[in-house]
Amino acid sequence: RLAQTTANLVARQLSVDRARQTTTAGNVGTNTDDELDTGTTGTAGAAPTTTATTKNHVRESVERIENYILEYIHFCTQHVKKMAQTRIQLAKAQMTEFKALEDFEQIATPTQWNTHFLLKPKMKLWSTKNKNYQILSKRVELDMPPKIIDKVDFSFKIDESIISQDEAQAMYNQMRQITKDFRTQAMTLYVQSAARENEILSNEIKGIIERFPQENDDGFDAELASRERNQQSRRGNNRSDSHTFAGRGFLAPAIINEANIQLTEEEHQLLKLGPKFIFNDPKTAARRRTIELAALKRKIEKCFLRKKVSPGRPLQLFIDELDVLLQTLHNVPTIDKIINKDKLIGTNTIELINSQASQSQIMNTVKMKKKKNYGRIVKRLKHKFKLANVILQKSDKSKVFHLGKVEDYRKKSKEYMEKTQAYQCLGINDPLFELIQRTNKYLLDLRLAKWITQKQYELLSIKLNEVELAHLYYLPKAHKPGTPLRPIISGLKHPTIKISKFLDDLLRPLFDKMPQDTTIISGFELIKKLNEWSRLNMNENTIFCTIDVIDLYTMIPQVEGVLSLKNMLDYLKLKKVSGLKIETIIRLSRFVMQNNYFLYDGQFYHQIRGGAMGSPLTLTMANCYMFFFERRIAKQIKNSGGLYFRYIDDLFIMVNWPVRHLLKQIDKWKNFDENIKLNPNIGSFATFLDLYMENRDGVLFTTVYQKPSYEPYYLPFNSIHPLHMKKNIPFTMLFRVIRYCSTFQTYLDEREKLRMALLFNKYPNKLIEEQFNNVLLKCNIDQPLTNFNYDKYRQEVMNSPIKEKATIDYEAVMFIHFTYCSTMKTFPAKFHLLWNKYFEESPIKEVRPILGTRNVKNIQRRLASNMV
Repeated sequence: RLAQTTANLVARQLSVDRARQTTTAGNVGTNTDDELDTGTTGTAGAAPTTTATTKNHVRESVERIENYILEYIHFCTQHVKKMAQTRIQLAKAQMTEFKALEDFEQIATPTQWNTHFLLKPKMKLWSTKNKNYQILSKRVELDMPPKIIDKVDFSFKIDESIISQDEAQAMYNQMRQITKDFRTQAMTLYVQSAARENEILSNEIKGIIERFPQENDDGFDAELASRERNQQSRRGNNRSDSHTFAGRGFLAPAIINEANIQLTEEEHQLLKLGPKFIFNDPKTAARRRTIELAALKRKIEKCFLRKKVSPGRPLQLFIDELDVLLQTLHNVPTIDKIINKDKLIGTNTIELINSQASQSQIMNTVKMKKKKNYGRIVKRLKHKFKLANVILQKSDKSKVFHLGKVEDYRKKSKEYMEKTQAYQCLGINDPLFELIQRTNKYLLDLRLAKWITQKQYELLSIKLNEVELAHLYYLPKAHKPGTPLRPIISGLKHPTIKISKFLDDLLRPLFDKMPQDTTIISGFELIKKLNEWSRLNMNENTIFCTIDVIDLYTMIPQVEGVLSLKNMLDYLKLKKVSGLKIETIIRLSRFVMQNNYFLYDGQFYHQIRGGAMGSPLTLTMANCYMFFFERRIAKQIKNSGGLYFRYIDDLFIMVNWPVRHLLKQIDKWKNFDENIKLNPNIGSFATFLDLYMENRDGVLFTTVYQKPSYEPYYLPFNSIHPLHMKKNIPFTMLFRVIRYCSTFQTYLDEREKLRMALLFNKYPNKLIEEQFNNVLLKCNIDQPLTNFNYDKYRQEVMNSPIKEKATIDYEAVMFIHFTYCSTMKTFPAKFHLLWNKYFEESPIKEVRPILGTRNVKNIQRRLASNMV
């Protein structure tokens, strides 16, 4: 259509030009005749020359326009040429294959020929199934389920004149959730069946090829057998298998819109990309370039200083050349929008073609796809949220976006503070300046009393321009009824944060040495303990019990919390830690716990009970408090032959007791400490961390556990992150699936669920398969997992050693970070070439640079506000 419009406009312009040329030629001819009549011949030769020049100019313009049109038509019909070339290549391949088949027919033994007949239909069937599987995977990636799934819509009309609007909206949300759950499960099963068919056929074909007979039979007549096979082949029939797909649906991770705010399609699609998504932002990378280069220069100068050598001119040359390289990568020229679609089909086509724009620029503009302006969408969303009094936060467990009303947050915050009685409102009186003075005075008193050194005093003291008061924000627990809130006090620049980090660095390594028999840090560690215990002790009466400690961080009194730290140091029989007296550590800990101030909703608060959730020292204190609380429980369970573990505020018990007896014991445990509130859950199955466990007639069954609020959300593949980060996700997740799933069928189910989730997040199926295979290769598994060998290979995976964290020699290694954008993919290789060019023969040649990336703000940091 565009070519036809362009041609019509060109023809119309040419007709106008020809009319003008005819008029000009007529005028020239009349003047010439008059001159001949009067006998003047001085200008008789000028008229033909002018006419010829005009005709040549018109011809050149016409030829140029014709060339442009021909090139444009050639560009628009390139796909036809490619299609023809593909068909020719396919025909050549088929001809080669046919000749190879003829040659094979002449020399094949009967056994080999029968194997060929067995393999041929399987190859055709596999080709069809593989094609269908690839199409189905692409449908999941593009969120386009087949009609049979997409048409399912569980919804009905609710009379809002009887039922309130909020209640009706809640029912409509439940209908949408039911529909979405069905579509997701149906699509998962569909993909799983296709993947399983493809996998089984692939394994069968590989097995046939591996068992293919290699030698001729003795006394075999190849020509006679060939004639017989030709007669049989005329009676053979081929089978085919195909499926059709159509429709569209919603399967990808959703957002939780409890504020019922209206969103455009662009805004909704951006929020569906989730909190971790980063869009390309080379401008930010370019702004950070100067600071990052200055930091790198200082690090290199330090390396030369340790060698007592001046860096000299090579360092400056290296920085200058690196600066030019980064500028080139940050400012990669994009196709200028010299012309747009409207101009191409408008009335100025001739002027456009005769302009200075090259043909390649025109063609690139025609095929250029308009990119989304994410920055503009983000600004529009922030303005919309501000006008509608809406708060956007990442949900507590599902890690997708949650939209809530400011009024709801204020109401729930007030209820939480009244329930815990842990916060005292100070009104509008800002305590920051007084807190800074009190902190510095306290540190100075410790220094004058020689409780801390001068170096420690300088490390912990604060300046007015370096600090700000902490602020309180909430993460919505959308997976629980009523959407309760989890409080987080963000105090990265709080006046006491330096002391809190300093104490945590001292005390946490000491705590990690204490409760190794009762604490776990991951589901993998738990499942190894479960497998060891269940082999000897599990029977049909074995029960599981999980106990949740309610509001641990805010329920521990500050005095008792600090006292638990002293009990830990006494338990370890320590008098000093890194040169600090125990009394000094206790004094500093008490100061941190008693000086938690924060801002919320324009009001200032002081935390008078518990520790701030977000302060480094709070976690160590809570762990110490729970360690001394659980000692009697752990001893009782261990003495009865049971299993006991704890992860922060969650307790896990596996024991061969009657349920009634266990409930009585839990009632006794509740009286151990009035500050600890226990919420037990007992049964023949349990969920703990990300692991599901069940007692199936005395046999332990385990698999991956996903909370009811689970959304299939991972880092989107189109996010601007380095590729190795994205590759690591399917690798580690499948590794977890093999470790957790105790049966082969469960492994297959979880593997396909994982594949679906990755496809939802735009991961190419080829990359997923590649990483799945890498998991097996890493564990030295050289054959596909089956129902017969799964238990054996799973045990090998479970027993595989965990890679220990290597110690780093910071004098031999230099960590370098630059802001990542989409054009930085080739930067690491070019950086190392520059490094070797200038420093390979220098005094710091043994220093190994390790290149890391620094990301720009993700969607959550751009949109989410941690202050109401």
